[in-house]
Amino acid sequence: MLLLDGKATAQALRQELAQETARLAEQYGRTPHLAVVLVGDDPASQIYVRNKEKACADAGIRSTAHRVEAEIGQAALESLVSGLNADPDIDGILVQAPLPRGLNLLDVQSLVDPAKDVDGFHPVSVGRLSIGLPSLPPCTPAGVMFLLEKYGIPCSGRKAVVVGRSNIVGKPMALMLTKADATVTVCHSRTRNLADECRQADILVAAIGRAKMITADMVKPGAVVMDVGMNRDESGLCGDVDFASVKEVASAITPVPGGIGPMTIAMLLKNTVQAYLWRMGA
Repeated sequence: MLLLDGKATAQALRQELAQETARLAEQYGRTPHLAVVLVGDDPASQIYVRNKEKACADAGIRSTAHRVEAEIGQAALESLVSGLNADPDIDGILVQAPLPRGLNLLDVQSLVDPAKDVDGFHPVSVGRLSIGLPSLPPCTPAGVMFLLEKYGIPCSGRKAVVVGRSNIVGKPMALMLTKADATVTVCHSRTRNLADECRQADILVAAIGRAKMITADMVKPGAVVMDVGMNRDESGLCGDVDFASVKEVASAITPVPGGIGPMTIAMLLKNTVQAYLWRMGA
């Protein structure tokens, strides 16, 4: 069984990006710049933003966190994002989810300039992804694809099953796997005979948000299992896959933690550098 090490892969990518950003700073006179908007004091969001700031520093990317009160209001928040859109020194904008009650995340995300949409959530970004045009892809599914490529796991001609249909992971994951010439089935809470569908997969992506839902009897022997879940149970952090049992069946699997999570942040950095290059005309 091959353990797909997202932590080590993400660290190597950050080192590569650090070399590239140093070269770009010398060439263009400044480094890529990511702006993060954090509304309220949600503890998990605070941790995520700190992790992103550290990752940016490691990769030579400037980051600026705009921390605002939960009571900011929709109009003021949209005004903040519009100001970041207009700032020529900012290459990428990320609005940290979730937003406090009373604020509409989709409206705010849709206001972000698609050229600075390093989350890949803007409708224009999603549309470009769906028809195969260059775009900034959503970070988590992009991390899955990067890890598959890094470990030389082919998608072409293989059966892929994505469990989950969220706009953040499931739907774009299906698009990316299709672009890589996999034959893709998307499953969700209304899927009948979910276990039977999962057992058809050569590549199984679990992104449904339920701890240890995917068990060994749902996995085809020799399948590649990509666990996107991040949950907590009595033992601590765990994924959507019952790792202990599934690793005995799968040919390759991502751990939680240390799998797709670090890759998600690495793809955010990669998107920020790409947005910078496009803005520089490179």
